[in-house]
Amino acid sequence: MNSDLKSQRLSIITVTNCKMGFQIKTESIILFIVFTLIIGVFVSCKERTQLPDPLEAGWDGEKVCEVVFEDKDLRVLKCTFAPGVGHEKHYHAKYFGYALSGSTFQITDESGTREVIVASGNSFKNEGIAWHEVLNIGDSTALYLIIEPK
Repeated sequence: MNSDLKSQRLSIITVTNCKMGFQIKTESIILFIVFTLIIGVFVSCKERTQLPDPLEAGWDGEKVCEVVFEDKDLRVLKCTFAPGVGHEKHYHAKYFGYALSGSTFQITDESGTREVIVASGNSFKNEGIAWHEVLNIGDSTALYLIIEPK
């Protein structure tokens, strides 16, 4: 009888340990899933903000914009687009633009693709653009000033 009692106690201990092991494994799996989802959210948010700004963006590995002035309050870029040259997908913070020399552009952004004629002397401002890509489809070189407050 003593041997049967020991056997029953071992069975109870084994079942209890098994249940605790299952509970620990389940909690570990849940924590892993939550951690993975949190990391996924941070990574996806980071990807959205990793687009280049106008100065960093180029075309076919070549820069199209250069800094002509910068201080603690302002940055001024001069961007040059020969026919067939564009500006890869990038974002803009708040800015004012002025076309020293215009052309015809194909612009793609979140609302689709469109053709825009920008005449010399045109100015434009924007509170910011999440992203866009432009291509000079005209037959003349376009030259812009982009003025960005800091």
